[in-house]
Amino acid sequence: MSKSTEKNETKILILTAGFGEGHNSAALNLQRALEPRATTLCADPCALGAPWVTRQLQNLYRKITTHAPWLWRKIYDSTERQDFSKKRLPFMRKPEKKLRELILEFKPDAILSTYPLYPYFIERIFNQGITRVPVFTVVTDSIAINAAWRKAPTDFWLVTDQHTKDALSQQGLPEHQIIDTGFPVDPHFADLQPVSSEDTLKPLRILYFPTPKKPHVRRVSRELLESTGPDSALTIVLGKHLRKIHCRAKEIEEQYPGRVTIKGWTRKVPELLNSHHLVVGKAGGATVHEALAAECPMLIHHLVPGQEEGNLSLLRRLHGGDLAESEGSLSDHLGEMLADEASLWRNMKRDLAQHSRPSAAQRAADFILQQISPDTQTD
Repeated sequence: MSKSTEKNETKILILTAGFGEGHNSAALNLQRALEPRATTLCADPCALGAPWVTRQLQNLYRKITTHAPWLWRKIYDSTERQDFSKKRLPFMRKPEKKLRELILEFKPDAILSTYPLYPYFIERIFNQGITRVPVFTVVTDSIAINAAWRKAPTDFWLVTDQHTKDALSQQGLPEHQIIDTGFPVDPHFADLQPVSSEDTLKPLRILYFPTPKKPHVRRVSRELLESTGPDSALTIVLGKHLRKIHCRAKEIEEQYPGRVTIKGWTRKVPELLNSHHLVVGKAGGATVHEALAAECPMLIHHLVPGQEEGNLSLLRRLHGGDLAESEGSLSDHLGEMLADEASLWRNMKRDLAQHSRPSAAQRAADFILQQISPDTQTD
């Protein structure tokens, strides 16, 4: 739980959950954008209310989405038949109670939720006699939006792009409540300069975010390095998978001396994306939209069925990247992108420049503050 140090009469409660990186990323970036003009409290009611159960569920979520995506597909699809306004999951009772406590103690002027279940909790809490305040649901997926998001009782849905807004509108959501702010990436993206589409690509710099699947880091790394020749460099960002796959990444570093850089957990993702020519990673909402903000073409090496399919669809529509899951497909895509003096890669860069949203968090903050206080001045 984090609270901004800036003092302001406007108080905003930001809710997140550790099931996937997109929720936390969106919440923290919105807090950064709001801090100069509001007092914020960023909290995870699941982790606060039921820490042990939440850790077990998070571990299970990661294992299923990484190693048994077919099972996640069934779980994901089953939510279309759920009525979250009436059905209370037993393990969510304590998080809902904790959320009620947070609202009573903090007394926010507005609530932002980056996790789809919290608006249902909030509605039940409001119905218990607590004063209503505006609720903003920050949708962290694109185009293919799960029913839990769509049916949420909320004042506004803040979405990642116009395609997603159109998709939700076509499914019956009130268009005036769907606001295309963009995915709230780190505001620091707006301060950085992406690699030019006229760059020489010497060396070709590839940024790789591996999954914890142990064999994959070696297979993917070798394919990236072998298919691009000696004039390429690979940066492997292990993040929270550092202990699990570091030794395998180290093998690649030793096998290709001078061409591989290994990083653990880092705050420099905006800088890395803006300084590399290509990113290879999974199709999570945060990663895809960070790549778009940096105008960095992307190849997807792992796709979680359901929730991440829309992110891939958006990437394809914007001509910013494609799926390359199977062995050999990375080589094929790279060959096409770099052929004819990298003409395809250069076209992708130019197209991405038309759709980049590095200031999305600021745009969302401006909209939120305007709804709370219409006289609020925006930058």
